[in-house]
Amino acid sequence: MSQQPLDTVFQAWHDNQATAEQMIPLIGSLYRHNNVVTTLYGRSLFNRSVIRILKDHRYVRKIEGTELSVQDTFPLVQAMAQLNLGPAHVDVGKLGVAFKRRGGGDALAFLREELAEIVDAHDPSRGNGEPKDVVLYGFGRIGRILARVLVEKAGGGNLLRLRAIVVRGRGDIAQDLEKRASLLRRDSVHGPFDGTIQVDAEARTITANGNVIQVIYADSPVDVDYTAYGIDNAVVVDNTGIWRDEAGLGQHLQCKGVAKVLLTAPGKGDVKNIVFGINDGDITQEDRILSAASCTTNAIVPVLKVLNDEYGIAHGHVETVHAYTNDQNLIDNYHKGDRRGRSAPLNMVLTETGAAKAVAKALPELSGKLTGNAIRVPTPNVSMAILNLTLEKETDVAALNDYLRRMSIDSSYQKQIDYVDSPEVVSSDFVGNRHAGIVDAKATIANGKHAVLYVWYDNEFGYSCQVVRILQQVSNVRFLKLPRSQP
Repeated sequence: MSQQPLDTVFQAWHDNQATAEQMIPLIGSLYRHNNVVTTLYGRSLFNRSVIRILKDHRYVRKIEGTELSVQDTFPLVQAMAQLNLGPAHVDVGKLGVAFKRRGGGDALAFLREELAEIVDAHDPSRGNGEPKDVVLYGFGRIGRILARVLVEKAGGGNLLRLRAIVVRGRGDIAQDLEKRASLLRRDSVHGPFDGTIQVDAEARTITANGNVIQVIYADSPVDVDYTAYGIDNAVVVDNTGIWRDEAGLGQHLQCKGVAKVLLTAPGKGDVKNIVFGINDGDITQEDRILSAASCTTNAIVPVLKVLNDEYGIAHGHVETVHAYTNDQNLIDNYHKGDRRGRSAPLNMVLTETGAAKAVAKALPELSGKLTGNAIRVPTPNVSMAILNLTLEKETDVAALNDYLRRMSIDSSYQKQIDYVDSPEVVSSDFVGNRHAGIVDAKATIANGKHAVLYVWYDNEFGYSCQVVRILQQVSNVRFLKLPRSQP
């Protein structure tokens, strides 16, 4: 390659960087002033770095087969800033591809047509509504990831406010607060917290990016009066897994200031197990106790749902290859569960999973059609579900993958199903992925009515995002999504 082309490519990169830098304050202003969340094929553009924005634009080529650069989307973001938009989630990537295919032209006129529902709909006098108090009962792996997501999403019309965490007291309170703040600040899997964290030992608070979080020490749910901390009508998210039925979780409802309870584990008995995007329509105003099911159930149910809708599922087996968890031992020691007492970092551990049976709670049409098992493996995060299915209609790899790709980018399951078509990806590539599950297209097997699908999932972060989506629904936090998905 001659020097001239090299210089041209390098200059184009710098030009794109400069354009992305210009986009960032516009994206921030739309978020804070208009409650408009900008995305690029489901990937949020708010609070992202220049490099991340450029990488997300490159992602479009993989799923749409067309190049999209910041030079294509910047005029649209500029125009959006002029239209006095009302609150919504707006996919700038989809708008950019449509605008480019139309041949460009007048960006303002294009957006007035595509975003007609929210043009000139911003009304600052109405405010954003009443914030909803959220309490995290337990502050382990899921609790801390939930805290990160809630703090990140504070503002922009989200209305969810993390007001408190409840933990057991451990000796020196000041030291305990510092340790818990440190665990929130640094994470060996998910990296450092994106922002600042301060501790006030006297007030017993942790302040994360301006969000003041009360730390409450209690040994039992009934020991807490949340109104004493100015918390009322709150949703308590129980991350402990100690109580999983209505009787146990109902203890939270006996506390002053609690309106609802959400469990981050499979519920038992009559507790509704909700997989957001699938059966969240079953949630009623009267429901006070709900379960967000398990990370595995959230990963597989959306894929099973779209497969059953299109091809029908006669029967199948789900094998979960799951990262080890704190429930296991670092080295061999006593454990009440079979095999889980053996060293987690040194062994693959065959164990049971209720995910296959739990599918029926979200998708009753698949009741009795699936079996399941699980293998815990020596990785700290990101798991995989292998769906070995017999379908009612015949298909092949190309048709099956194309269908799943379309479901991932232009359906109501866009937040639940992601899609990757790379021969090089491994588990660590999906750390921090916000989808419930990611279909690995290169691994798909399909022959007639037999299909095998490999679905990755971040069993911590992706699952926590699903939990937050349920929190938004039970708190009446809903967003208009534009442009509308194609039928």
